[in-house]
Amino acid sequence: MMSFSMEITRRAAKRILKEAGAVRISDTAAAEFAEIINKFSYSMAKKAVKLASHAKRSTVKSEDIELAA
Repeated sequence: MMSFSMEITRRAAKRILKEAGAVRISDTAAAEFAEIINKFSYSMAKKAVKLASHAKRSTVKSEDIELAA
């Protein structure tokens, strides 16, 4: 898995899955879910930064996040 300074943990992934209605979650499912969320969020962040840069801004705004999604 990629190393991030801040990442979704397996515990947080389990919490999200529980809130979505899961009764039981295996550790491997939570780990896979967390890895996918982390990869997706990193990719989205890179796109948002690129959009802000294209707009000649150093500040990433909510509109950049929305467009990156």
